[in-house]
Amino acid sequence: MRNLECGMGNRIFPNLQSALKREVRVKSLLSGVRILDLSRVLAGPYGTLLLGDLGAEVIKIEDPNEGDPTRNITPQKVKGEDPYFLGLNRNKKSITLKLTTLQGKEIFHRLVKICDVVYDNFRPDVLEKLGADYETLKKVNPRIISCSVSGFGHTGPMQNRPAFDLTLQARGGAMSVTGEPGRPPVRLGLPMGDLAGGMFAAYAISAALFHREKTGKGMKIDISLLDCQVSLLTYMAQYYFFNGIVPGPIGSGHQSIVPYQAFKTQDIWIVVAVFVEKFWPKFCKVLGLENLISDPRFDRNKNRHQNKAILIPLLEEAILKWKGDDLLKRLDEEDVPAAPVNTLDRILSDPQILSRNMVVEIDHSQVGNFKSVGNPVKVSLSPEDKFQPPPLLGQHNELVYCGMLGYSPADLQAWKKEGII
Repeated sequence: MRNLECGMGNRIFPNLQSALKREVRVKSLLSGVRILDLSRVLAGPYGTLLLGDLGAEVIKIEDPNEGDPTRNITPQKVKGEDPYFLGLNRNKKSITLKLTTLQGKEIFHRLVKICDVVYDNFRPDVLEKLGADYETLKKVNPRIISCSVSGFGHTGPMQNRPAFDLTLQARGGAMSVTGEPGRPPVRLGLPMGDLAGGMFAAYAISAALFHREKTGKGMKIDISLLDCQVSLLTYMAQYYFFNGIVPGPIGSGHQSIVPYQAFKTQDIWIVVAVFVEKFWPKFCKVLGLENLISDPRFDRNKNRHQNKAILIPLLEEAILKWKGDDLLKRLDEEDVPAAPVNTLDRILSDPQILSRNMVVEIDHSQVGNFKSVGNPVKVSLSPEDKFQPPPLLGQHNELVYCGMLGYSPADLQAWKKEGII
């Protein structure tokens, strides 16, 4: 960490320097990278969660009065803390700052000077009002990387329109291919309209940091959540470009592969993915349907696809005779790709997930010890997953304003009276 001297020294904050030392993270992939995070709710904070998990120092700027809206989004809190916020904001420091004030802008720009990345999820017109647009930031710090995650990006006729996960999934095409045929459109259960933006932002920032290491130049990153949704269309879009056929919802099925879908057993739902031909005879053998293996209607995927309406009822009838776990065990023995449709309680207690440290415990000053999902990135350099708890609102004001910027405790008291922090 840089610039650790407090304006009033240890006489006023005797534990400040030791606190600063404790906050230094174990060496990891992004250690030494400091990110100033203006983002709120989901699309932005998920991106900085990923970067913080990789060792970046994330300073989250929040509104002095309410903070990130997700601090108060869940009807039932846990000891005053919102689980939504807790799930997205570990490994971050929280400071409060009113960016709409002149003093707030001045403090913000001092922070920009000592940071590597400024990350936001505001609309372009809002950024300019706050003095957080790239043209302003690069005058303050020419090496700064500015990453903006917004609904429609910083160009185009819709650039200043609001967007939310549901509207993005609808406009981006995802809802048109989700759900069962003949039924109303449904959104993906996971908020991919938002999450995809956070993931694209995290990898774009990592690439920009690598580029800056080679050239010394900062840059502007413009992430459109709608663009991200279109990118996720991948092969579906490619099919359309070639054949002109507009796909509709096919439930858990696949446009090209049969069988590749969910089936009901006696007790649970499972999925089976006969993605390549070698799995077809094995699958039939387990179900006792050896007569289907060489049947010319079903002997290869092209024929199974053409005769799907005949084949699927035969498979459904056979599968319904089994208990789910018994059938999954036999399919696993034959190396046929299959899985239970897990509810959250099942997947979050799954031995594979637990062995990969994908359920972790975090010690929080208010909530105590709580479980959370882990970091999916496993590399040989990383220490064991050890996460800093999600911060209380403004928890790190003294640490950042005094320890990093050299302001005095009197400055902080004055700003509090003025509503700046």
